[in-house]
Amino acid sequence: MNQAPFLADRLRGFGTTIFAEMSALAAATGAINLGQGFPDTDGPAEVLEAAIAAMRAGANQYPPGPGIASLRAAISHHQRRFYGLEFDPESEVLVTAGATEAIAASLLSLVQPGDEVIVFEPMYDSYSACISMAGGVRVPVLLPVPDYCFDVEALRRAITPKTRVLLINSPHNPTGKVFTYDELLAVSEVALEHDLIVISDEVYEHLVFEGVHTPVACLPGMRDRTVTISSGGKSFSFTGWKVGWVCASPDLVTAVRTAKQFLTYVNGAGFQEGIAVGLMLPDEYFARFAADMRAKRDRLSEGLAVAGFTVMPTSGTYFVTADVASFGIADGYEFCRQLPRKWGVVAVPNVVFYDNKAAGESLVRFAFCKRLDVIDEACKRLASLRG
Repeated sequence: MNQAPFLADRLRGFGTTIFAEMSALAAATGAINLGQGFPDTDGPAEVLEAAIAAMRAGANQYPPGPGIASLRAAISHHQRRFYGLEFDPESEVLVTAGATEAIAASLLSLVQPGDEVIVFEPMYDSYSACISMAGGVRVPVLLPVPDYCFDVEALRRAITPKTRVLLINSPHNPTGKVFTYDELLAVSEVALEHDLIVISDEVYEHLVFEGVHTPVACLPGMRDRTVTISSGGKSFSFTGWKVGWVCASPDLVTAVRTAKQFLTYVNGAGFQEGIAVGLMLPDEYFARFAADMRAKRDRLSEGLAVAGFTVMPTSGTYFVTADVASFGIADGYEFCRQLPRKWGVVAVPNVVFYDNKAAGESLVRFAFCKRLDVIDEACKRLASLRG
């Protein structure tokens, strides 16, 4: 019997459908799309030119399965340079088709049917889908508004004999939370106590505005039980290139690669060359990039507050969360469906990132990785909500 309908049933309702719906509304109405998290300008010229040069030089066929050597070396150097972490580029680094494939391959390789995966909610939409595809069971631990500080005892209570993996995302999408060192230490202590693998999604590592990004692998005892995931798309504003990576111990990388090779097999030879150049850019680039995004966050947050939203703190990522309950509206999903038609702006309802729907019902997410003039126009349109 064809099993495809059963998989489709398991995946129906996950958040990706809302992105398609909101983007379609943006196209149909001419609304400003602050829903999906992709920049409206390209990243560094030297990164772009390196990719173009590589393609013109013939880097257009299958690259090596683990990724091209120059990129793996650059990833290894990046981890040492920024965090003091040592990863062998030959056995402990794997290039993937973006962080999304890295997440999928990690969960498919490390989670068996019936295994439980602890995940903080609200959760990036692909987590739920990939856990489901692996046959696992997601067990959410709430990050409550407005400060998104989780209850360590709630995390401990979530552990059962079936728990296999703890999945964490910092800086966190959709909340913009940057987990503190003490929070990460609590997570690591739970992982060590219960012999759990941690999958750490760190794609926004260079977009921290308050606080400090600490990789989970830096914490005592965690280097060899953590699968660290990141991506060039967010750090260099080339999200369409889909170049991500995994850093982990050799046995974990081997496991992830076993699943990855049957997903995309390989990807983006020329793009990999470009990201390798990006990772070697000077510190000034990363500081300037974060400062630019901080300014955009501030502009959008201020505009939302003026328009009447209750705006949640955002310490990192591309996103600001706002509460529409301040307008007397309880249903954020319906608000987002009406927003493009009535006010010419697209946002995403946070409820799609929650299992506990009541916790996110009135929250909506806006992306600020846009030009300042675009943000200003969106805020101008949203200001009419007050009327």
